[in-house]
Amino acid sequence: MVTSKATTTRHKMHVKKGDTVQVIAGRDKGKVGEVLQAIPKDSKVVVKGVNMRTKHVKPQQEGESGQIVISEAPIHSSNVMLYSEKQKTASRVCYTFTEDGRKVRMLKKTGEIID
Repeated sequence: MVTSKATTTRHKMHVKKGDTVQVIAGRDKGKVGEVLQAIPKDSKVVVKGVNMRTKHVKPQQEGESGQIVISEAPIHSSNVMLYSEKQKTASRVCYTFTEDGRKVRMLKKTGEIID
């Protein structure tokens, strides 16, 4: 019997937690929101106010009523683009170096440095 060794690959995403992004595909196309959570393992992100899901929660204790919880579900990172609040436009990201040698993310369209 041959057992395969599990390989751990590092997933690199163009967005991080706290970034402002615009959805470019799917039902919520055009919506702008903040990245609440990044899931690099699955290349997914949770964006505030995007891809809302309802969950019906049963009552836990006697006499307590059930409730409907509305929360954000993850979407694939390829469906979001970094968004510039100043220019009000979405742009691809490129990586560049500052004068002091730090590698930073920059918006291609506006030249705005994010990090």
